[in-house]
Amino acid sequence: MIHQWMLNKVGVKNQAAENGKEAVQIHCSGQGFDLILMDKEMPLMNGIEATKELRSMGICSKIVGVSSHSEEKQIQEFMEAGLDDYLVKPLNMAKLRSILDNIM
Repeated sequence: MIHQWMLNKVGVKNQAAENGKEAVQIHCSGQGFDLILMDKEMPLMNGIEATKELRSMGICSKIVGVSSHSEEKQIQEFMEAGLDDYLVKPLNMAKLRSILDNIM
């Protein structure tokens, strides 16, 4: 929810998903996004599974993983799922702006 608030604050239209399965279903319904902020720890389908599924569906949106994990092995596993970038929580406005600057 904090990420959604931050995106709203900088004027970015966004949609939140409660879990990874919902994120995949949103894309299956035909919606598309320039940026996907993917939390690693989610119920029903975690961020790694959701990212793999989105990539297997041909989704080319920039996917940035966010997690409180900073161990190299966990970051590598998430990146290998198909992330374009990875940021350690907490996500702040400076980190968010750097992401947005790269896609706008």
